[in-house]
Amino acid sequence: MRPAHLLAGLRVALEGRGHASDYARLLLASLGAELAPQRDDDGDGDGDGDANEHPALGWRRSGLMALTGRAARAPQMCPLPLTSCADGALAALAALGPGLHVEAGSGAALLGVRARIAGLTRQGAVSPGGTCHLLACRDGHIAVNLARPDDWTMVPAWLEADCNGDWDAIAPWVSTMPAAQLIERARLLGLAVALSAPSTPAPWLEVAVPCTPASPRKAVGTASGPLVIDLSSLWAGPLCGQLLRQLGAAVIKIESQARPDGARNGPAAFFDLLNAGKASVQLDLASPAGRAQLARLMDQADIVIEASRPRALRQMGIDAEAWLTARAGRSWVSITGHGRAEPQAGWIGFGDDAGVGAGLSELMYRVTGEQLICGDAIGDPLTGLHAALAAWASWRSGGGHLLALSLASVLRHCASFAQPASDDLLRDRHARWTRVAKSRRALAPARLPFAPVGAARPLGADTAAVFSAWLRRAA
Repeated sequence: MRPAHLLAGLRVALEGRGHASDYARLLLASLGAELAPQRDDDGDGDGDGDANEHPALGWRRSGLMALTGRAARAPQMCPLPLTSCADGALAALAALGPGLHVEAGSGAALLGVRARIAGLTRQGAVSPGGTCHLLACRDGHIAVNLARPDDWTMVPAWLEADCNGDWDAIAPWVSTMPAAQLIERARLLGLAVALSAPSTPAPWLEVAVPCTPASPRKAVGTASGPLVIDLSSLWAGPLCGQLLRQLGAAVIKIESQARPDGARNGPAAFFDLLNAGKASVQLDLASPAGRAQLARLMDQADIVIEASRPRALRQMGIDAEAWLTARAGRSWVSITGHGRAEPQAGWIGFGDDAGVGAGLSELMYRVTGEQLICGDAIGDPLTGLHAALAAWASWRSGGGHLLALSLASVLRHCASFAQPASDDLLRDRHARWTRVAKSRRALAPARLPFAPVGAARPLGADTAAVFSAWLRRAA
């Protein structure tokens, strides 16, 4: 099924002029919505909406400019309207349901929020979080993201060398090897490695399995919204769940006793932002009893969000296609690093290395002469915004869809939007946008699309209450 069928027959009014509004219309049109003509009350022929914020100001206001470039040098402009893509995705989502705060820069603010909370800074060819490094290899540059403690144990097997868990030891070995060999071996070992190469366009969404829909639904308030089971962790999936909660969904966050959400170990304010307002359920997913409990909860859900490699859930006895066909009107949101199809389904990807793989660092090299990491794990919030739009569009249309998004495809879609056709035009835009960004002495941070609502629930605090309340419905 084509994504264009999700909102077929729905007429959407969306005002505004500029990159963000253009991107919002592009997304809605790709979902099949009919876009109402813009009002033109003043007769100037370009609609009645306000002009969108300039992408250069959005890059600076969001904090991404301060996160891009060498630490001891001036911050760098990315000459792509990535912040406009974030604002546009948020505007498209808000057009389908109430509950989100939308102003200039609200979507873009999500791209820099973790760094602002954690106090991260730019480090050139190293991600602000420090886990992803751009390294020179024999025939180019690759991004190596050792985001999990266990990743370091795989490095000696990856390079067939004793590297002693040190980046300075890794770099010389990488420099002697070709990129293709490094990437192939990394993927076999479950490491996140990506080639810095020019971007190619990609669809942002694939509707992998069409199932029986229910009747189309209208925008609703909390009392009659969908029940969402959020199996995801870290950033993209939890952001998707929080955005759906703001639109009226009830969200239950499921975490494993053996491996809770790793974001709990980071800044509490960031975890709270993404997860406050969700019920917290902790299950022993390594045991048959815990998996049976999960299946019982999932049976009541309207939407499932997961961000695992497909085989990981299948090994637990969870099959997205079977769950969708068991009841009409459900939606399954699958967020992966590189996609659900083989062999990409087995590849690991995180926000920073996905940005490099989508061509952002190669593009920065073309305009600055340096390989640089753009922003902070930029693939995660961009994918979370797009995933929420896909999920809400599916639910509004009656459900019955497996919605497949990957960090790589969303970033490639955004990177190809309004990209200049030549290096000369890229360099010219980089210079012009840098001047625009510097033209304002002060830019206050934009408000987020939703306000923090306090602390997230402690791990497992609602397990008993959720089973008591929700499973009573199945009795």
